[in-house]
Amino acid sequence: MKGLIAYVDGGSRGNPGVAGYGAHILDDEGNELVTLSHNIGIQTNNQAEYSGLIAALDYAHINHFDKVKVFADSELMVRQINGRYKVKNQNLKRLFEQARLLIDCFKVFSIQHIPREHNREADRLANLAMDDPVK
Repeated sequence: MKGLIAYVDGGSRGNPGVAGYGAHILDDEGNELVTLSHNIGIQTNNQAEYSGLIAALDYAHINHFDKVKVFADSELMVRQINGRYKVKNQNLKRLFEQARLLIDCFKVFSIQHIPREHNREADRLANLAMDDPVK
């Protein structure tokens, strides 16, 4: 089975404010495959977190990965994806549903919360995205 590990993060300067996401994508052995980083305009922090997850899932789907393991420092998003919390916010519901559709494409999927200090590269990428003007 072709596996991928993704560290994802999103942020917003102001909430809502200028937002961006970062995703650090590795293969099963921990070798970097790609980094993803994008400014998404004025969004909330939670919308940016979901956008990072969706970008990583989209990359995995397009590149035919079967097994995806995601690490994120957003407890809210991880608990929502794992079904422990309901998604009440309408803006997040759309992103949640988009993520769930992509997750259903994989044979094996997991998402786990990690402390922020273990997600430094994705955080760095999200900050780079927020610094980058929207094109």
